[in-house]
This record gives sequence, C-alpha cells and structure tokens, in this order.
Amino acid sequence: MRFAVLGSGSRGNATVVESASTCVMIDCGFSMRETEKRLGQLAREAKDVNAILLTHEHSDHIKGVGALARKYGIPVWATRGTVTNGLLGQVPELKHCDTEHGFAIGDLEVTSFPVPHDAKEPCQFVFSDGDVRFAILTDTGSTTVHIEQMLSSCDAMMLECNHDRAMLQAGSYPQGLKDRVAGPFGHLSNDQAAALLTRVDTSRLRHIVAAHLSEKNNAPHLASAALSEALNCEEEWVGLATQDTCLQWRTV
Repeated sequence: MRFAVLGSGSRGNATVVESASTCVMIDCGFSMRETEKRLGQLAREAKDVNAILLTHEHSDHIKGVGALARKYGIPVWATRGTVTNGLLGQVPELKHCDTEHGFAIGDLEVTSFPVPHDAKEPCQFVFSDGDVRFAILTDTGSTTVHIEQMLSSCDAMMLECNHDRAMLQAGSYPQGLKDRVAGPFGHLSNDQAAALLTRVDTSRLRHIVAAHLSEKNNAPHLASAALSEALNCEEEWVGLATQDTCLQWRTV
C-alpha cells in the first residue's frame, strides 16, 4: 500500500491511496483541471481513480468532486450528512458510508470514524490492505478516545497540525474566527497533535505526515518540531503536506 498528497490546506485538499489495482482519492478540493494536473505529477490520471471518499462538505474538500466524478464516472462515498446539501450535484454513483461499519473498495479495507468538526456528519478514515494500516486525521477540533483507538498501531499517519496557538492569537483573524479555529469543533493545533501522538500506540509507525497547515497561523518547522518531539525522532523524519506542491508517493 502507498499514499500521496495532491495538496493540503485551506485552499484545497486531496490525498490518494493505492493497493494493488485499487486507487482511491480522499476529498477533492481543487478544480478538475488542477486535480488532473497534480495527479499527473504523481504519474497518475483521473481515470485510474476507483472511488472518491469524502470527509465532510466544506469547499476546500469537495470543490472538484462533482465535476471529476461526472467526467470519469467515479463513484463517491460519503456520510449521509455530508451530501444532504446537494453541493455535489448529480454524480454517477453515490454510496453512503457510516461510522459503525467498515467497507471494502477493491483491494482496500476502509474504516470511517466520526470526528468533532463544524460540519454535518464529518468523518476521517483508516485504510488497510490486510497487512498495514494508514490513517488520515484532519479537520477535527479535538480528540476522543475512539480517535485514539483508531490511530493506534498504524503503520503510517497523516495528522492535522493546523495552527500554532500563539501565532493564531497574535494574527489578523477576527476574534470569532480565532475562537472557531481553536475551538473543540475547529482544527488541531501543533501541540494538540503532538499530545495525541503520546496517547496512541506508535510502535509500528513508519511514516508521519503533518497536514492541513495554516498558511497564516503556522510554520512548517513548528509543526515538524512538535511531532518529532512527541515521537522522539529527527525533525527531518516528519513529512509535510503543503498547499501548493504534491507530497510524492510513500510506501507503507
């Protein structure tokens, strides 16, 4: 199994996971043209994507989903709450996932789990090929025991490090937006992500990627420093998913 990130941040998010002949995309917050371009940078085409899985309905996660799905006939998986607003338009095939039962897409086993975020029915995912596990956790304002259980014993992890608390509070955002970002249904800070890592079993972890970094309220070196301290590893070992460039394939 391997994964790559087309981009991660407030202007667009998309991740791809592959195992054998199966390729799935998690979210698609870029235009169709930009998505096609970034897939090309990963030596992939949109026609290679077997399914698009959605975490929630915010535009930086679903902007390109409807157009991409219609053009290439790609099934879309989402919770019922995520698709109640009709923002996707008509898609070739809509499948509902819930956070009580896992499901399979080709060679991948998928488990979705609920997260505290200001969306209608947000979730995140763990992927497995039967041997290794890769977890994605972004867009959550706080953590739960269930989240800790889902992330434990993973071989790879993509973890939200949205903001540095001091930078956020000193920054230019209106106070209401600062409160939303830092609140229990907003986004994880660097120190919250680091604290989470200390509460999960990371003994099998071979890849960690800091994701969804704020361009105004964080800095890459702050995110990598926080995670490396929690894992007792070199900062260079922490991968960084950025907004404008792809994070190339990592084999789990």
